[in-house]
Amino acid sequence: MRAKILSAAALAVLISTVAAIAPRPADAHGALVTMNGPFQPGTIVVRTNERRLYYVLGGGQAIRYPVGVGRAGKQWSGTSYIDSMYIRPAWSPPAVVRHDNPNLPDVIPGGSPHNPMGAAAMSIAGGEYAIHGTNRPGSVGHFVSYGCIRMYNEDITDLYSRVSVGTPVVVQ
Repeated sequence: MRAKILSAAALAVLISTVAAIAPRPADAHGALVTMNGPFQPGTIVVRTNERRLYYVLGGGQAIRYPVGVGRAGKQWSGTSYIDSMYIRPAWSPPAVVRHDNPNLPDVIPGGSPHNPMGAAAMSIAGGEYAIHGTNRPGSVGHFVSYGCIRMYNEDITDLYSRVSVGTPVVVQ
């Protein structure tokens, strides 16, 4: 009897260990896809021309999310990392946005339907850019921003739960 209990306990530990390391599917619009390349697991890769963000899981797999990206003249590429993370962030329009939209307030509170950051935001080090949600879901999948990466609120919430400060970001 004791041997059966120990065997059952060992099997339960094995199953829970496998479940813990197996990639979990995206909770929203993300799709589990094949992705080969030089990227380490845990890297965020944005392919601007595809208007897709990939979260690299390893083992040749990634989660692919649709995104809105910088419009013509506002796109950028390079390598950086997440330097801060926020839930329902307030937003202060950067100078370039204020130049084009002088009637914007100095700060739009988090949670406001007018706040373009949506449900969450992850600031990218080295610039005024972020990966964030949106108050305009129809803009996802298009060339629409001043350089930020715009996601559905459900998708930014899912990605936010998978990453941390220091996560590498590659924009191509």
